[in-house]
Formats: sequence, C-alpha cells, structure tokens
Amino acid sequence: MFESGSPGRTGFFWPEEAGPTGLPQELLRDEIPGFPELGELEVLRHFTRLSHLNFGIESQFYPLGSCTMKYNPKVNEAVARLPGFSLIHPLAPPALLQGAFELLFGLETALAEIAGMDAVTLQPAAGAQGELAGLMLVRAYLSEKGNPRRKIIVPDTAHGTNPASSTLCGYDVVQIRSNDQGMVAPSAVAKVMDESVAALMLTNPNTLGIFEKNINAIADVVHSKGGLVYLDGANMNALMGIAKPGHMGVDVLHINLHKTCSTPHGGGGPGAGPVGVKNLLRDYLPVPRIMKSGNGYELREDFSKAIGRVRSFFGNFGVLVRAYAYIISLGSDGLAETSRMALLNANYIRRKLESVFQIAYPERCMHECVFTDRLQQKRHVSTLDIAKRLLDYGFHPPTIYFPLVVSGALMIEPTETESRETLDAFIDAMTSIAREAEENPDLLKTAPHSTPVRRLDEARAARKPVLRWEPKRD
Repeated sequence: MFESGSPGRTGFFWPEEAGPTGLPQELLRDEIPGFPELGELEVLRHFTRLSHLNFGIESQFYPLGSCTMKYNPKVNEAVARLPGFSLIHPLAPPALLQGAFELLFGLETALAEIAGMDAVTLQPAAGAQGELAGLMLVRAYLSEKGNPRRKIIVPDTAHGTNPASSTLCGYDVVQIRSNDQGMVAPSAVAKVMDESVAALMLTNPNTLGIFEKNINAIADVVHSKGGLVYLDGANMNALMGIAKPGHMGVDVLHINLHKTCSTPHGGGGPGAGPVGVKNLLRDYLPVPRIMKSGNGYELREDFSKAIGRVRSFFGNFGVLVRAYAYIISLGSDGLAETSRMALLNANYIRRKLESVFQIAYPERCMHECVFTDRLQQKRHVSTLDIAKRLLDYGFHPPTIYFPLVVSGALMIEPTETESRETLDAFIDAMTSIAREAEENPDLLKTAPHSTPVRRLDEARAARKPVLRWEPKRD
C-alpha cells in the first residue's frame, strides 16, 4: 500500500465553502509522515483483502476442541434482528416486554428439560460467570444449613475456569488425578471427600472427550458427605437430547449457549452461561426472576434467599434469542440428531487418524478426540509444528497443549455441522503432515510458509506486543 500510493490521491473531497479548516481543530488529526495516499477503491480493496485473511467458521474448517466453534444458522440471526427483539429496551414497562419475557421463560423451560433440571436462570453472561453463580448458589445453600464449607474438588481434566471460579467464591481447591482410562474413579473422590468439601466440579464428557461412566457412583460419594455435584456443561454438545445431567446425580450445572446452542462465539464474546439447578437450590437463584402471572409474565424480586443479581437485566438477550431459535427450530429429535452427528464426526476423525497420530486414551471419544505428538517427537517435530503446518493447508489449528494432562495434546472437535467431504480434506491434510514429519521434518519446523507472516515469537508477542505501527524513514 505504501508503494502503490501517490501524493495528493484521496478518496474524499471537501466542499470549497467549508474545507477542512472550517472544522473544529480538535476534530482534525495531524498529518502522518509517510502515510500512503490512496483512492477510495484502493482502500476498499485493501481492507477486503485483510478480511479474507481472518479465520472464521463461514470460510474455513475450525476444529477448535473444547470451544465448540460451530456454525451459527442464519435463521438465528434473522430472528434476533426482528425489531421486536432488537429495538426493545430492558427498562421499558413490563407490559411492553411480554413477548421478550415469554421467550425467556420458554428458553428456561427448554433448557431445564434438556439438562434434566428443575429450574434455570439465564442471567450469567458466560460459562465462567455461570460457574461462579453456580458456586454462589452452593455456598448460599450450605451457609443456610450452618456451614458454607471450605473446599471444592476439581479433577485434573477440568476446564481452567473451574479452579478460578472456586477461588473467586472463597473456596480452596482440592485436585484429584484421573485414572489411566482418562476418567475420575469414585475411590479417588472418596479419599478426599469429607464434611469440609462443599462440592465436586466435574466436566462430563471431560476435557479428554471421554464420558465419565462412573458419574452416578461419584455423585453418591459426594452426597453421602453432604456435598453437592456441580457439572461443567461446556460439553453438552455431546449429550443434548440423549442424556440428562439431572438424571446423573448433578445438583447444579451451567450450559454454554454459545457452544451448545450455536450462538456467535469467539473474539471474547458474546456468550451466555445459564445455570440449571435441582429444587434444593431453586430459592437461591438470582433475581429478578420471570414468573407467570395471570395471562402474562412479571419480574419478581421477592425471594429472600436469592444470591442477588449476577448480570444486568436479563443476561445477554441477543444470544438468548438465538439459542431459543436454535432449540425450537430443531425440536427434540433434531437436538438428539445434532449430538449424534457430533459424536460420529469426532469418532470418524479419531479412527481415520489413529494410525498416524498417537491417540491419548483408548476409550471411544465423544464430541472431541485428543491426539499427542508422541510419534512425531521421534523426528523432533512438536505439536506446535503440526499446528503451524496446518495453516499452509488452509485449516485453523485445533486446540493444542490442552488438556494439560496430555503431553503434546492435539484436541480436535469437528462439531456436527461439518460434512464428510470437509472432514476428509482435514484428514488428508493431517495425514500429509504426518508423512512430512517423517520425510522432511524441517518443513514443519519452519512452517507456516504460505501465510502473510511467518512463524512468530509467540512468547515475545504475548509479553511485548507491538500495538502501533511506525513507518520506516530514510
């Protein structure tokens, strides 16, 4: 752009009678030495080219394990943009918000049915905030019984937000190790479970993509000592319509709508993390709560045991609208088919790649599968090298080096929305990379080769980011 510009070229013209000198000085920017001077079309093409360099679910396969980067159907967007939803104000009189209240009440009901819970709050704006809200409910419940307790049990396969949320809620974290099958053993829970433990935070399926088969026995151990079972519902994409956490002894859980119900995801938001509870925690749910009243709905705050408000108004309303559209579009049969396709796609990739990449655990995976770089390390090729080389093939890399219990982890989650042709193209790319690691490892160690920039010093980029570009001067 600097080489193609020409002095005096511009994309706009000031009227002679006004001119830039007629504007308030505080609105004028000083000239930038060496800045390119371009016409409007050149600028348009430049930024359009830049936009094509971004990775997105609508342009490339995005197999980001644990984060469920799946397609957001356009019908969801159309519904969220209806004027009755997009133009309302949360401080409008309740009489003018009845349609919004009906949708939110319906979404609470649907999520409670999907999760097998008795009540749901939609306030939390993200999964992590849902975790914190859920633990606050546990603390309020146990405090009323006379002792909030001091500890939360967190397996080593948990999401990183689990211990963070526990600490924020004032608890000490007790970590337990998973067994050689990648699951939590009831005996491991029993060793640390006593009357000082408030709850166990369990992810199921866990972050290894494995279903915790012993969850009922684990719940019995926790409940026998008066503790509660919290389920991190980030992986509900594998259970929705097939199995209900509320039937597994779970007392409280959050659901990441931006993962499970296909609302926009990435870039730090937006998100939503509704919390579902069994009846023993219902009275502690955040306020205000939407309740049926006669032929309509009302907001009520007269719940003396409530933990208060955890988010302004009703949560991320636009995200909630999209989730509701997703659920009612698919229906119960469609939700179950969604989960089955997510399981099928993940196991298809697992089976196709297990001959060239080391699978982390022998158990059949759920909606995501985890490989390691153990075979490639023989040629000194790392997981990072594999991920960088994938960029040359036009694919966004999967999650790498997580979960932490797997050395050199490659966590792949294809989601239910990808076709077999897309999966085959990804499998071919990964197979080619495995062959390159054997025949020409240096090719991977210097990848990527076809991207606008080559491999960056990621540690330096994180610690000393360059946020302002300065043109070189003679």
